Amino acid sequence: MASIPSGRFDRSIVDGPVAPAVWRLAWPTMLQNAFGGLQGIVDHVMVGNFVGTAGNAAIGVSWQIFLVVMVFVSSLFTGMAVLVARFAGADEPEKVNRAVAQAMITAAVLSVAVLAPIGWFVAPSLLEFVNAEPAVRAEALPFLRLMFVASVGMMMFFMLGGALRAAGDARTPLRLGVAMTLLNIGLNLVLIPGLGPVPRLGTMGAAIGTNLAGTLVSGYAVYKLVKGNWVIQLNDTGWRPDWSIIRALFRFGLPTGVQAVAMNIAGVLLIRFIGSLQESAAAQGAYAVAYTELFSLITWTSVGLMGASAAYAGQNLGAGYPNRAVEGVKVASRIALVVSAAVAILFLSIPRLLLAGFGMSAVEDPAAVEIGVQLMRFLAVSGFFISVALVHTGGLQGTGDTRGPLYISIVSQIVIPLGICTYLQSTRGLQPSDIWSAILLGHATRCLLSIVRFRQGKWRDIRVEIEPART
Repeated sequence: MASIPSGRFDRSIVDGPVAPAVWRLAWPTMLQNAFGGLQGIVDHVMVGNFVGTAGNAAIGVSWQIFLVVMVFVSSLFTGMAVLVARFAGADEPEKVNRAVAQAMITAAVLSVAVLAPIGWFVAPSLLEFVNAEPAVRAEALPFLRLMFVASVGMMMFFMLGGALRAAGDARTPLRLGVAMTLLNIGLNLVLIPGLGPVPRLGTMGAAIGTNLAGTLVSGYAVYKLVKGNWVIQLNDTGWRPDWSIIRALFRFGLPTGVQAVAMNIAGVLLIRFIGSLQESAAAQGAYAVAYTELFSLITWTSVGLMGASAAYAGQNLGAGYPNRAVEGVKVASRIALVVSAAVAILFLSIPRLLLAGFGMSAVEDPAAVEIGVQLMRFLAVSGFFISVALVHTGGLQGTGDTRGPLYISIVSQIVIPLGICTYLQSTRGLQPSDIWSAILLGHATRCLLSIVRFRQGKWRDIRVEIEPART
């Protein structure tokens, strides 16, 4: 740890009361992610009302597929966050700036050279693989291709938000996130239904609005970082490749990338199982709304808590206070349980009203509504498990233990749910409740294994080192 504090970072994270410090990191991130989740909800509501169930299914299927490829690039974000949190905790701003600059360069190259071309060419095959019906494929293909090709701005937005949070500034990403969501909603109000001279673009309009908003906001964020106005300052940072940092990014980030790829492949395979049901279109539409969007009320806030626990644990380990890291994860877990309880009450008390907001009417789509109500009962319970699991995942990843969550995810999100679905499909045929039960059991297993792994404490001995800057 530096002997002379730089005065740039919030030192209360490593030497003040634990609960207030965790909450200062958590609430802006939770609010940002909840507000960001509103962006997807608005997409689904508008597409559901202007395009119909096929449009909702197209967005849900497309996002699941898009995430499989995108996470290869976004795995760098975790590696960067590990470095930033450790160096911020040790009060080494020069290393923080170098780590962020190298992550920006690498992410931009991978987005343009890997994500865009692969996504464009494999999109049709992926939509066929998940058993999307012809009407769904027709809506999904242009949406999915545009997401692959034009997503570099959105990728940069998420990366820079993660860097600022890891450095202890959670409020600036909140402001950026609110701005991007409002801009996206405004664009969607024009592009999806078509207003004035703008033609009605439907699902394609949702993709354009999402990517354009991300590009504009991330461009502004890069400008501010280069000007040196924020806690991370890139105004005096070299932009040549620094292989010691790039290797560290992949050392810590690649296991998270493999984990995310595996989890999203599992998600795609679940959609394939859903597509094999007797009422596949209704089930995929219900899954897209209930799981992809409404369940985000839990997952987005829990992902926010995961980021807060990662930043808090990483900074305190960097400062030499591992016991404070443990206390921070406990505090974040209690917050997660409170949020999960509130969402569970909504899911159990007004499920049909929530589904109706997405254009799922009991008169027009009775099968989709009944399946959606059934799924929300399972998700009301599952939320408790996944929220606590994500908090402990953040604690592990923030301290540099990115391999543990990888192994846990393979067992809990792939082996268990897909194994159950495969067995039941081959023996007696699948019902929707079988798939929902498999998801619930997977989340419960992930929760248990994540808690056990964190309490083992192997993360206490992980070292983070990079070469000195070249002059």
